Amino acid sequence: MTTQLRAAVLGSPIAHSLSPVLHRAAYTALGMTERRYDRFDVDEAGLPEFIEKIDPAEWAGLSLTMPLKRAIIPLVDEVSETALAVDAVNTVVFRADGHRSGDNTDVPGLVNALRERGIGRVPAASVLGAGATASSALAALAQVCDGDVTVYVRSAERAAEMRTLGERLGLRLRTAAWDRGAEALAAPLTISTTPVGATDGFAGALPATPGALFDVLYHPWPTKLAEACAERGATVLGGLDLLLHQAVLQFEAFTGAETAPLAAMREAGEAALAGS
Repeated sequence: MTTQLRAAVLGSPIAHSLSPVLHRAAYTALGMTERRYDRFDVDEAGLPEFIEKIDPAEWAGLSLTMPLKRAIIPLVDEVSETALAVDAVNTVVFRADGHRSGDNTDVPGLVNALRERGIGRVPAASVLGAGATASSALAALAQVCDGDVTVYVRSAERAAEMRTLGERLGLRLRTAAWDRGAEALAAPLTISTTPVGATDGFAGALPATPGALFDVLYHPWPTKLAEACAERGATVLGGLDLLLHQAVLQFEAFTGAETAPLAAMREAGEAALAGS
């Protein structure tokens, strides 16, 4: 008898999450009608109790979003090298014996999204922002960037954190002031990891031929920066690309499926965003 049929995304707030849409679309496409994927509003204080109440015979895994990606780390039995590198776990897989494995699918998801759009290697790159998503971006760039990486930040403290992480990842990394962020788009690849509206001011100061842009926001979409880059002929990826590719890896880990139905998941994600 098949067990471990449940999965869910946890975070706070969580009502906006597209993860249930993507995972449920995959279940439907592959005829996995017995599986469930839910969402639960859980904050850092409530996370330990939620985890302890999970029956591993019933649950296959969890997706974690903010603010839980670090809070979950002490609650799992092992953490992958990728997750350790960025100090963030967004995926927990349960074994039937109760063993909990923590992983990070944001990093390989970002790499896979770039590859899908024909971006396998770049000679240099830029990152806008210095939060948790920027850490995942740097870990991904450690796999695809052959040259310098410049991170545009607002504070000296964040700059120091990014330089430390870059050194740990083996990147040739330097930091620059946030108000020079429009310069970032001259790089062959820029990854924007900032909140809504933060990069709007750069949209009117782009170089004549901007490089590829990966803007991790998906709502509202397109951002002003993404729209401006697309108008100048740049390759533009959005937050749905990242969410989709990290969800593909989670789905395969939770279900044991060899290949997730990428097209069905993308279609469901796009439809959900179009209706929001």
